[in-house]
Amino acid sequence: MVNFLKVLVENAINRVKSGYYNISSSVTSSKTPSLKEAILTCKAVPIIAEVKQASPTMERRVYGDVKNIAKAMERGGAVGISVLTENIFFDGSLEKLRLVKETVSIPILMKDIIVSSVQLEAASKLGASAVLLIKKVYDQRMCDEDLDDMIKTAHSLGLEVLLETHTEEEFLSGMNTEADMLGINNRNLDTLKVDVGVSEHILMNVKVKHKLVVCESGINSPAQVILLKSLGADAFLVGTYIMTSSDIEGSVRRFVMVYDLCKS
Repeated sequence: MVNFLKVLVENAINRVKSGYYNISSSVTSSKTPSLKEAILTCKAVPIIAEVKQASPTMERRVYGDVKNIAKAMERGGAVGISVLTENIFFDGSLEKLRLVKETVSIPILMKDIIVSSVQLEAASKLGASAVLLIKKVYDQRMCDEDLDDMIKTAHSLGLEVLLETHTEEEFLSGMNTEADMLGINNRNLDTLKVDVGVSEHILMNVKVKHKLVVCESGINSPAQVILLKSLGADAFLVGTYIMTSSDIEGSVRRFVMVYDLCKS
């Protein structure tokens, strides 16, 4: 069986070498809002909605204008928007990140397989508020960069870091880094299998200290959000469920207002 994460990393290294992330000048000079602060001050359920128009596990590609999709997510109450910039398997692009930045005022997370500081520089120049780093990539030395150095570089560029983990060991280790937020990806990136029980297990067995926790992948019902919130999750990154909905704004709002829905 092909290890999908290794394939993603190899492609990311090749993209960096090709100059894909080389941006000559900053696209925006406006101050970028903090994703961490947006989550902390959110008065509803913090949902990071993801602009993802294709993936190896989606049944169909999602068509539509990126700007309209982003506007619908913001109207629905998303605390931030994740934009994929991986172009081979997820149909993402730096241009899509730029368009979303031009369209919304909420924080933007650049989501990619980040293996080089060049990608961090691109995120900063495009006006992203945060970047996602996958802990396993650095733990297993799949690239030449050091995780702590990458976090420091991101911070020096004004970027916050969402450090993605998948196992209890990674999560425990991640708490000792300078990452701003810890992600729990319910998807095993080696096999692409999704199990929301991954978040449940980690949150039930680990006492979280000094980190905001973001649950990622497989979130498709208010019941899951209620359970994971009760176990200590602070925010949720939701992509496929929202993107494949016929009503993106309504789907985001359904999660954001989950407690109000329970009361009614």
